[in-house]
Order: sequence, then structure tokens, then C-alpha cells
Amino acid sequence: MNLLSKISRNRLNYILKAPILFVACFGLLSCGFLEFTGQSQNGSVPFSLESAEAIVPASTPTQVTVPTPIVVPDTGWENIRSGLERRIINWAAPEGGNSERIYLLRIDPTMYRFDVAYMPGAPQSMTDWQNETGALIVVNGGFFTEANEATGLIVVDGQHSGTSYDGFGGMLVIGSSGPDLRWLPMQPYDPSEPISAGLQSFPMLVKPDGVLGYTDENGQPARRTVIAQDGNGRFIFVLATSGTFTLHHMSQFLLETDLDISLALNLDGGASTGILLAEPMDGVAPFTLLPVVITVYPK
Repeated sequence: MNLLSKISRNRLNYILKAPILFVACFGLLSCGFLEFTGQSQNGSVPFSLESAEAIVPASTPTQVTVPTPIVVPDTGWENIRSGLERRIINWAAPEGGNSERIYLLRIDPTMYRFDVAYMPGAPQSMTDWQNETGALIVVNGGFFTEANEATGLIVVDGQHSGTSYDGFGGMLVIGSSGPDLRWLPMQPYDPSEPISAGLQSFPMLVKPDGVLGYTDENGQPARRTVIAQDGNGRFIFVLATSGTFTLHHMSQFLLETDLDISLALNLDGGASTGILLAEPMDGVAPFTLLPVVITVYPK
């Protein structure tokens, strides 16, 4: 079975399980793990069923108008803590087409440590990954098969597993000098290089020096997760959460904004797209369990 058919079968498995996953996602929402409209820091008006019931007396049929949430097109970069910023962009197509909600975290790698966690065959929820690792940030990793095994190379605690992509894709490499993002056709994996952690994924959405990485339009929109580096060496996690971007749209968006992206790698998307910020609690809930994640810790 080739790589793409394995991934496709995994997606079919997700579709068949969608009703169960919906219930799981609803549980995450009720626990406060969200990215989502209704957060005041995103420019939206907080709203809950509880507050609405408090406004309307049970015995009167009086109609009450609930305020319409205010959607801020772009929150700008908000400082969460030293070396960590958050931004939310509500993007709308210039021609009046589909809109997309973009959740971003920008990280100074001199102040934070990156790592990879992997449990082949035993996927976990993002909350369980955070509880197990104690990470400040947990992000979904690369592609995996229906057996919940990574399709590319994985390095955890210096131990290598899986097979490296050859001639395509990219790799997050974590060594003694910190994290580094690479385009594999330019910098192929070297098994003799001493690295503590890493993972591979595909395709490259922005190639070195800010070159458009995905030029073909496949017409397949989905939720997207991207790990990128900007011109100042900062890492940016970019999540398109509405599911309207194709890979080509995502590639274009990264270069047409003010993010100053110099390199960007597509991670697994669709049901896997998710990020958890532990403090303050925030993020984007995935719709499936994950066998591999990227973790980030304050130094």
C-alpha cells in the first residue's frame, strides 16, 4: 500500500467515525478548550446559554435581542508572555468568496525549547499529551497511517524510527542549537547528524528565501496546520481552522501577509489540525486522537 493510499484510508476511517468525534469535540468545548468565537481577547463578545437564561425570566414570553458578536478582522500580535505572541486573523476572500479563520502563535526559539512526542499505535487526545509532557504548547505533527504510525522519519530522545522521505517534503530538526526547519531536497536527512528530536511532513508551502512552495491548485480545501520560520528566525504555528483553504491557498496566504515567512512546512491537517496553549488555556481542538505531536516549553 503506498503512502497516499494509507493516508486516504485513514481519512475514510475518520469520516466513518465522525459522529463519535463530534461528541468528543463537544466535550472539549464544554471543558473550555477552544479557539473559537466567544473569546473576548479575539474581539468577540463572550456568550453562554447560562447568561442568556439569566436575562429572560422563565414566566414571561418577552423577546430579548442577544447582541451580535463583534468579529475583529485581525487582532494583531498580542503578547502572551515573554517571547510568545498570539494573533487571530479573520480572512475574507477579496472577491467575496469563502472566509477563513487563522490562529497563530509566534515563538522566540531562544526562549523556548522544542521537542517531539510520539506513541506509535497508541494515539492520545491533545489534553492527554499536555498532561503527560507538561508542555506549554502542544501542536499536531505530521501524517500517520491508519495504524497510527508516522509516514516519515521521527526522532524522539535521539532515537530514530521510520523511513525518511527522499526528494520531497521537509523536516523539523531539533539539535543542541535549537529547532531548525529544512527543505529535504536541499538538505537531505543525514543519519549521522546528532539530533535529539525531529519529524518530517509534506509538502513545503514556502521554500527557502520565501519562494512559493505549492504552485498547483488541487481544489481540495481542508483545515490546515503549518510550522514556519520568519525572517528573524522566530517560529510560527499557523492553523487555518475553517477548512476553506487548499494547499495552494495556504501557500499564497503565507507569502501575501505581513508574516515575513522565509520557510513553511505543511503538517497533517483536516481532523488532526489542533493546538493547545496551556496557560492561558486556549487553542484549536482536533477532531481525532494523535500519535505524534510537537511540544514547546519555556527555557
